[in-house]
Amino acid sequence: MFNPKYICDLCEREVSKVSEHHLIPKKEGGRNLNTAFLCIPCHTQVHTLYTNKELAARLYNIALLKDDIKIKRYLKFITKHPGDAHISIKKSRHVRRFK
Repeated sequence: MFNPKYICDLCEREVSKVSEHHLIPKKEGGRNLNTAFLCIPCHTQVHTLYTNKELAARLYNIALLKDDIKIKRYLKFITKHPGDAHISIKKSRHVRRFK
């Protein structure tokens, strides 16, 4: 059986599945704007670390995301794991408080 491989735009690992991430969240007006394709752990991590307002205001492209200190720490961690490894991710207190 053919198993297609994709490259995550954030961690750049080879994975079997990606999801579409709206660089400006849909709830902040980004429905028809640019998107990126992220592996499931990266997509989950982005939304656990930042509120939609933070993403829209200051982290609205891949370069800005990769340059953020929280994502840099995460990328250092995630790149040590195979592309389809299951990674548990907890929502940060900061994001839970503002959702």
